[in-house]
Amino acid sequence: MLANRADVREISALSLSEIAIKNSVGKLTFSKADVTTGLSDLRVRVLPFSFDHALEFFDLPPHHSDPFDRQIIAQALSEDIPVVTCDDRFRLYHGLKVMW
Repeated sequence: MLANRADVREISALSLSEIAIKNSVGKLTFSKADVTTGLSDLRVRVLPFSFDHALEFFDLPPHHSDPFDRQIIAQALSEDIPVVTCDDRFRLYHGLKVMW
């Protein structure tokens, strides 16, 4: 699915925020230019976090404690889109499609 150039690839704006935060504390070494170039080269569309995504939190069980991951889970459930992750805790959320 990810190899098919016709498929839509999306990344949450939340993931970009997390990359920026980790970059600022030295856990990653991506510049803003690296990120924008990578998104363009990979033809990735940025999915904003919306009111509807935030409302999904009301029904979200507390299986995961990381606030960024919980927001991404809520966003994916609201949009009915899969998440690419190796984090097994994502699989605890009923209805969430996890790839990896």
